[in-house]
Formats: sequence, structure tokens, C-alpha cells
Amino acid sequence: MIKVVIVDDEALVRTGFQRILSTENDIDVTALASGADAIETITRHRPDAVLLDIRMPDVDGLTVLRRIRELPAPPAVCMLTTFDTDDHLTSALQAGAAGFLLKDTDPEHLAPMVRFIASGGIALSPRPGNTVIDGHLTLHGRLPAGEPRPQLTEREHEVLWLLAEGLTNTAIAGKTHLSLSTVKEHVSAILTKLRATNRVQAALAAERSGLLTNHVPDQGRIDVLPAAETTPSGRSPRYPYPSN
Repeated sequence: MIKVVIVDDEALVRTGFQRILSTENDIDVTALASGADAIETITRHRPDAVLLDIRMPDVDGLTVLRRIRELPAPPAVCMLTTFDTDDHLTSALQAGAAGFLLKDTDPEHLAPMVRFIASGGIALSPRPGNTVIDGHLTLHGRLPAGEPRPQLTEREHEVLWLLAEGLTNTAIAGKTHLSLSTVKEHVSAILTKLRATNRVQAALAAERSGLLTNHVPDQGRIDVLPAAETTPSGRSPRYPYPSN
């Protein structure tokens, strides 16, 4: 079972997400919380994933996110947002959020997204996904002139490319015919070399430093979207997350 805690200042939102997820046989919403009691609730229930409102009146969502990331073995956190232009999204990405979800997203995408981030994947709703990725790359650009590009082994390059596609460790193991423990070791090495704290940051760092140049013929954004969605420009997403 995938254990989930939902943190939002609105009871209606909390119970709405709970009812949607309660129909899934492999997902258990173990608790609902407001921002004020979020850390205590998460510490007590030790969930695999947290759905966290990015803007709450009692405690700021970014503050809660940072405190979650300081916990031993922190859960994956997906930020909930009402506005696709929320200027807090980039900050949340930098702080270690594993995904973003607009509150008006089609309910059928919720369970697949929870499964995906709980297994280590990256999940971004289409509109905030494009805004955040573009804003993050614009803000940070590529590596400063003269700074050496991180040196990865051939196998690490392969794992990095699959990671940037949004694949989980299990899926990468299947693609590369490596054991799951070996994949985890490669991912850990990649995060260290790219000075990233999570997979989202690693994918962005790889894009900025040109490590994906030889693998991606059309250098675009790193978008991890539902397979049925398209970006605002109308093109199909390059990195859809799996539906199961």
C-alpha cells in the first residue's frame, strides 16, 4: 500500500482528494492535516507521499516542505496549487518538491501521479510544469563559463537520460537490465556529481550543463506530463509519466 497524507487548509479540498484516492486498492490516505499540524502528522504516520498545498494561511507551504525534507527518509512531496503562474513553484522545486498538481486537474490523473512520485518519479502538471521548467532554466542558465562539466561514466549517462525521461528506479532497472540496487547506486552517484538533492534537480542540472545534448535531438523542456496531455503550444509531451 502507498500511504498518503494530504495537507491543505481547506477541509473540502482535503476530503475531496481523499475520496478520489480511496477508490484505489493500492493507496491508503492515512491522514488529513492543515499546515499547522502537518509535520507532527507526517512524522506520526510516515507516509510514502504527501500532497501539500503551496499556499496556506497558517503555515506557508514552502516552510512545511523544507521541514519535511529535513526529516529522516522524507516522503515524496507533490505541491498543490490553484494558479499555474504561482511564483512559489520554482522555489518549491529547488527545495526538493517531487511534483506539482493543479487543483483543477482531471481526477483520473491523481492516483497515477501519487504512484509515480511515491516510486521516485517526477510529475508536473502541464501548465505549471512548463512555467516552472522555463523559469528555472531562465533563472539559473547553464553552468558558468569555465566551470567543468560533471564527468559521468557511460552507464551513468544512460541512467541519467532515463531519469530525465521520468522513469522510476524500477523502470530504469528493467530498461538497462541492471539490478535495482545497482540503479540506486548510479542515481546516488549522479546526484552527487550534479550537486542535486533530488531527481528533478538532477534532470534540470543535466539539461543546463548540456549533458543531454547528445541524447536529445531537439533540445526542449523537460516535461513530465500525463500521456493524454499536451503543452500549451500543442506539442505532445516528451516525457509522459506512466499510467500505472
